[in-house]
Amino acid sequence: MSNPFTGQSIEGARRTLAALLRSARLDEAELDARILISAVLALDLTGLVTQAARALTAAEASRLAQYAQRRIAGEPVARILGTREFWGLPFRLSEATLVPRPDTETVVELALEIFRERQTSHPPRIADIGTGSGAILLALLHEIPDAFGVGTDLSQNALRTARDNAAALGLADRAAFVACSYAAALGGPFDLIVSNPPYIPSGEIPKLSIEVRGHDPHLALDGGNDGYDAYRALIPQAAERLAPGGALIVEAGLGQAQNIETLMRGAALSLDRPPKADLAGIPRAVSARKMPP
Repeated sequence: MSNPFTGQSIEGARRTLAALLRSARLDEAELDARILISAVLALDLTGLVTQAARALTAAEASRLAQYAQRRIAGEPVARILGTREFWGLPFRLSEATLVPRPDTETVVELALEIFRERQTSHPPRIADIGTGSGAILLALLHEIPDAFGVGTDLSQNALRTARDNAAALGLADRAAFVACSYAAALGGPFDLIVSNPPYIPSGEIPKLSIEVRGHDPHLALDGGNDGYDAYRALIPQAAERLAPGGALIVEAGLGQAQNIETLMRGAALSLDRPPKADLAGIPRAVSARKMPP
């Protein structure tokens, strides 16, 4: 099969790629095309404009064709490039980590709101349960300069990725990573505990988009038959490890917030605010506090 990008200018190749992605019925074809060609050429938007008439080299055309094939097959752009921006920070990905999504930034927003209401007399301690790429934890450490954080995950591969991200962001001296089930290996007390746990009901996973079901690790997706297995395990563990006045914040799936609040009450945590909605209006971040004795 001939390479459709051979001999094309940068602008021509961008248009061709966008057309190919549109014909594959992919959302955001124009944006994906720009991101992919920018990565192949190592050019920002200004560079794409100022060098629009330059012809692609044979190597650039070959690499762009490979990226196009992978995207048309349903591989997310972030997986193709191996990185994703979250909270304005770059995160390297691996096959053991979820692609950080904008919805999850709602957890960071709520955690910061709660933290700023409760100033501590000591450097804050944060735990991120099921840390994956480390996105939530490292975003919080970036925003809270004197905080120390611990991320847990069952996957050693995910923990290696999180450690690499901490080092790349200059946060390695304030972040530690531990292999365990949820919070089992943690002591405490923690001022903030955050988590984006697996919450997709097992039977729903085959119905997800190919970008998710085919490329995100199922360990980080599968929440059991009803989607609440992870919450049932981590909420009691977190409650035991919170400092008095400390807060637990978890991400919720569509329609799950109320049941999660019930689980939090069952662990003797106090609900002092409604869930925080994401940009689509879905209650996405659910929180509760451990009240002082």
